[in-house]
Amino acid sequence: MATLRQSYIAGVGHYVPSRVVKNAELEPLMNTSDAWIQERTGIQERRWFEEGKDTTANMGANAARKALEMAGVEANDVQLIVFATLSPDYFFPGSGVLLQRELGMYNNAPALDVRNQCSGFIYALSVADQFVRTGMYDTVLVVGSEIHSSGLDKSPEGRGVSVIFGDGAGAVVLRPSTEEGRGILSTHLHSQGEHAEELIVKEPGSNRENRLQYVLDNPQDLYPFMNGQNVFKHAVVRFPQVIKEALDQNGFQPTDIDMLIPHQANLRITQYVQQKMGLSDDKVFSNIQRYGNTTAASVPIALSEAVQEGKIKRGDLVCLAAFGSGFTWASALLKF
Repeated sequence: MATLRQSYIAGVGHYVPSRVVKNAELEPLMNTSDAWIQERTGIQERRWFEEGKDTTANMGANAARKALEMAGVEANDVQLIVFATLSPDYFFPGSGVLLQRELGMYNNAPALDVRNQCSGFIYALSVADQFVRTGMYDTVLVVGSEIHSSGLDKSPEGRGVSVIFGDGAGAVVLRPSTEEGRGILSTHLHSQGEHAEELIVKEPGSNRENRLQYVLDNPQDLYPFMNGQNVFKHAVVRFPQVIKEALDQNGFQPTDIDMLIPHQANLRITQYVQQKMGLSDDKVFSNIQRYGNTTAASVPIALSEAVQEGKIKRGDLVCLAAFGSGFTWASALLKF
């Protein structure tokens, strides 16, 4: 039997729109307050895209260029694109091929789109890891990019959801590891579909004879719905479970983690998980205060910032974890 290779993250990068939206800007729109938002989410500000400047694909491309530069490879060296988003630029085609065009890739490399919402980046990373492990591809670009702000209910009725989300993109480049033990040690993916409607954007659904007329008659169904209490209740269980699963499989304890990069869903969830896992402040990275929840982009943005700030160094044991709509949840353990 052939020995499987190990993939490692050779480059990271991120991009966020230049428009900063502080909580104070949302107060008159949503009948809310900075104190209310921070108390419930920990968020102080987020980024919103600028029409005509930012798209899901070109934000992903901006993040990808930085990751490619760090990895020391050219865009046309990429043999596979895996693009995670819930907010594609078009209903179809997916944003992967648009990213390919943005990067000027003319090598006909395949582009695969992943729709797993908050856990989308780790799902995408797992897919990419398998292609490198089996030897099919040597250079894979994994991107998470989201534009939420154009699809939020910015009225008092939408306050509970709309204050949470922001826009941005992150990317990594996977390559085969040449050092024993360095790279992605394992990935762990789960889902529980009976909770699908607890966090959902229902329309425009394809299972209606006249979907467009239904949306015109029911525009509120275009906005995200979240049963916040139930999402929180499940998240604080699944996060520690999937982190422990990764540690157990590889013979590590929570104390061995050098950095935990959780999906930036809610600062209260992160703090609960940190306490549950017994991790000190310097071993958990949070940037939700500045960016809000950027769904599939949140883990790669946080990973990129942590590397950029010197909080993750070569050889560190890093755990990525996410939970969100579906419900889906996932983790990845790696030696950076």
